[in-house]
Amino acid sequence: MTDDRLAVDRTTPVAEVTRVVRDWVAATVPAAWRDAAADGRAAIRAVRSRTDYEDWYPRFAASGLVVATWPVAYGGLDLTPAQARAAEAELAPYNLGRLNPLGLNSAAPALFAYGTEEQRLRYLPPIVANREKWCQLLSEPGAGSDLASLATRAVRDGEEWVLDGEKVWTTWAHVSDFAICLARTDASAPKRQGLTYFLVDLHAPGVTVRPLRHLGGEIDFNEVFLDGVRVPDAQRVGAPGDGWRVAGATLAGERQMVSGSGSGGVDRIGGAGIDRVLARATALGRTRDPVTRQRLAALYAEERIRGWTNQRVRAAVRAGGTPGPAASIGKVHQGRLNQSLQMLAADLLGADALAWPAADASLAAWTETLPYEVAGMLRSRANTIEGGTTEVNKNVLGEKVLGLPREPDPYHDAPWDTVPRS
Repeated sequence: MTDDRLAVDRTTPVAEVTRVVRDWVAATVPAAWRDAAADGRAAIRAVRSRTDYEDWYPRFAASGLVVATWPVAYGGLDLTPAQARAAEAELAPYNLGRLNPLGLNSAAPALFAYGTEEQRLRYLPPIVANREKWCQLLSEPGAGSDLASLATRAVRDGEEWVLDGEKVWTTWAHVSDFAICLARTDASAPKRQGLTYFLVDLHAPGVTVRPLRHLGGEIDFNEVFLDGVRVPDAQRVGAPGDGWRVAGATLAGERQMVSGSGSGGVDRIGGAGIDRVLARATALGRTRDPVTRQRLAALYAEERIRGWTNQRVRAAVRAGGTPGPAASIGKVHQGRLNQSLQMLAADLLGADALAWPAADASLAAWTETLPYEVAGMLRSRANTIEGGTTEVNKNVLGEKVLGLPREPDPYHDAPWDTVPRS
């Protein structure tokens, strides 16, 4: 991987970084993608399939540009924030999204903050190269918004831990190799003090992944059963019982990841962006309607504001900080905004959003012929739930950003095994 890494470092002038990245694009990004970039993301998608991009992606990872500010040993270039911004500006027109977002945005922050050097060297390079895909084993049937009440157990057995429990709403578990996992290692401690953070091999004996089909007919989410799964102690991150603090880095990274435009993670989970909706409205002749124009303009302005807010958080991360509770700002804004945007996209279709031709009545045919505007609208219903519900994130903002007092909780310091649960 190092043979193809760009020949730049922290001493390279910013202008030289720009030139090197520009030359790399010309030599490495396929000509059809570069030609389409002048016409925007929709044009790139028309000439570049998901498979094409995944096949080409190792060249992107090998360059170090996927995580330009990370140390070289972990797959980056060790660039300064200013250098990384210059590099990203050159890459931006080509829509070179980062694959393995839960590895980059959820597992990596915890490994950087609390992992050992051996763990970082073992797991970070394959994450960058997309050789090992990651997901999160966090939510459970009885522990969603109140994640700290989770019941999955981990019992130490020599140099291993034995995990038993059930996780649910696990995004992309069906295509993942590893997962970060919170499990309870001390039931007699208060619920936030008895948790430990593990890295779980999803191919290990005892792991069962069952896909869950969502409202749009596709599979993103899964339920995962852990039945006597053995995890080496070397795959524990942080001290036993300190998992809640370690998970804070993961949760902040996840909220930033799903904060939309400018977040550096998943740009949008569910539907098209405002630029595509504007193009669609123009093609349908709907921009002559003043009410539609007003809705489009309002959402365009909000998306730009969200992008700038997310860029400020990213700047703090590049400077050596973490997303922290401020990531909840983008998460709260993203959920409501994307739902409004996808609803407008569906509204533009008029009656075509209510019915469309399908080859037969099967679920597969329905899913395959679903207009993308309708699929986006249906998928966006999850935006205010995933990554922590809007209500939970508002509590985070109130307590951690605004300094408001916590809500009363009579069980806050009580042992977990004495707290009533559903």
